[in-house]
Amino acid sequence: MILVYTHKITPRIRYIFKHILTRTLLIPVSFTTKIEEFVAHNGPKITYTKSPLGNEFFIKSNALLFEQGVNDLEINIQKWEEVPCFFGAGSKSAIPFDLFAASFYLISRYEEYLPHVKDVHGRYTAPESLAYNNGFLEKPVVDIWAYKLLAVLKKKFPDYKYLERSYEYVSTIDIDNAFAYKHKNFIRSVGGFVTDLFKLRLFNIWNRLTVILKITKDPFDNFQEILSIKKAKDIKTIFFSSIGDYTTFDTNVSPAKNKYRLLIKNLADYAIVGLHPSYFTMKDAVMLKKEKERLENITNAPVIRSRQHYLRFNLPETYQQLIDLEIEEDHSMGYASTVGFRASTCTPFYFYDLDFEIQTPLKVFPFALMDTTLNDYMKLTPKQSLGKIRDLRNEVKAVNGTFITLFHNESLSNHLRWKGWKRLYESMIKIAIS
Repeated sequence: MILVYTHKITPRIRYIFKHILTRTLLIPVSFTTKIEEFVAHNGPKITYTKSPLGNEFFIKSNALLFEQGVNDLEINIQKWEEVPCFFGAGSKSAIPFDLFAASFYLISRYEEYLPHVKDVHGRYTAPESLAYNNGFLEKPVVDIWAYKLLAVLKKKFPDYKYLERSYEYVSTIDIDNAFAYKHKNFIRSVGGFVTDLFKLRLFNIWNRLTVILKITKDPFDNFQEILSIKKAKDIKTIFFSSIGDYTTFDTNVSPAKNKYRLLIKNLADYAIVGLHPSYFTMKDAVMLKKEKERLENITNAPVIRSRQHYLRFNLPETYQQLIDLEIEEDHSMGYASTVGFRASTCTPFYFYDLDFEIQTPLKVFPFALMDTTLNDYMKLTPKQSLGKIRDLRNEVKAVNGTFITLFHNESLSNHLRWKGWKRLYESMIKIAIS
């Protein structure tokens, strides 16, 4: 156990010290405001305050962890052995910046509470973020800082028995459209034919016709292949199923369709199934609750995992809604427009609600990349994407973090704009688990 002395123990201090020391570095932590208790402690110990008590391991504290609410902070980026950092701590500090305050700023998504410009879908965007603007979005700097802190602790306290966590890989699959052509109602099928005809998409017309006539398999219906890869490679796989009513942004088959319900039931037998709340649930708690109950009625099991469609969420409102519905895990923490680590970490963390100043029971699982980001936003080929995937995986592996990827069943179809992406997925799996 490591004992931390500070002049005031706040919820923010408990939260971020436990995340860095216990959940990331596997070191139990305890806190005290009593100098005599701190002095008497024989094990590893850290002073976290404005000035050191003596010769001990001292980290000069920034005011952030002793404040409440959100303020517009002045942030100056510096370097800690080539790694970007901020909240400088001066020469007396064992490390040159307040690692804990900086980590809290990034993981709590403090900057997303500040005034910012949203995109057309009402989302916080990467160019608004500190990480994007200072070139460290593709590095899990919170984990990198933690491991650099560990190296310093080992020098200071060499006799302590340190544990080491293991690297993990999780493949997540979003089901926005379970089928390209099958099981659509008559109006949607006719409308699809007319649209393809009007735009002279003859290949689409032929594909649609052969699938509807059951001559060929629906290109998006590749779930057995995904399950086969999961089984063969022994990888954790989570499917997030869209179960909302039809809208301009929600174009899946109707959840009332028996074939789709049977598909979800089958997936739940062999993998983990979570909720993919529809586009408008971000501002509609009643709709979100209805969709959760709808999925639970299909799977006959509690739904505890969720990922927002279009990655649409507002902090803290969307997460507060998920907590009210007893959702335990959110997997929306990432950007649509670019790859990287939105919360600057590859370690799952509990959402800290800055409105109420509490650690919540909602665990956030940040993903590193999404297929549509690579293809549609970054305009990368499958080969170029593989290089980017390898770089991100290496960053996560270096800190024994959790590497989470987001693909869609559509992108594994080799259909139209997704030619070559199924092979990319298989190559990515090999890289991820090697």
